[in-house]
Amino acid sequence: MPKLDKFDHAILKLLQDDARITNVEIADKVGLSQSPCLRRIRLMEETGLIRGYRADLDRRMLGLELTVFVAFKVARHTRENADALHEALLDIPEVVACYMISGESDFLAEVVVENLSAYETLLTEKLLVLPNVTDIRSNFAIRSVKTGAPLKLPVRT
Repeated sequence: MPKLDKFDHAILKLLQDDARITNVEIADKVGLSQSPCLRRIRLMEETGLIRGYRADLDRRMLGLELTVFVAFKVARHTRENADALHEALLDIPEVVACYMISGESDFLAEVVVENLSAYETLLTEKLLVLPNVTDIRSNFAIRSVKTGAPLKLPVRT
């Protein structure tokens, strides 16, 4: 990815605020003509800077009432054990985000399910049987304070 300039930053901010904004609107707001604006967006997509576009859905309106942050401890710290857990977590649709972390645990997953009963089923049937896991700790979200916020783009000169 080439070095980002003020136009790229402005384009990214607009797309983070509204991914349905048209190229015509973006070009007008950032002060570029349509063709160069579209070329910049396509380049950012091709290089992977823009990974995709998706709708931000309201979990509660969909009946997904429970968010759980699940911390996993991996047996024997080896690349193979971490990779096996990584791959297994990718295949669980209720896991909406997952991070390899440092500290007491090795992975932290954000899990979204309908209710406590659904989480119990997920825990007993999928999470507790994951490869090389020695400990699982569940932390239940009481209320969402901030989710899905746009990234604060670093200032470039």
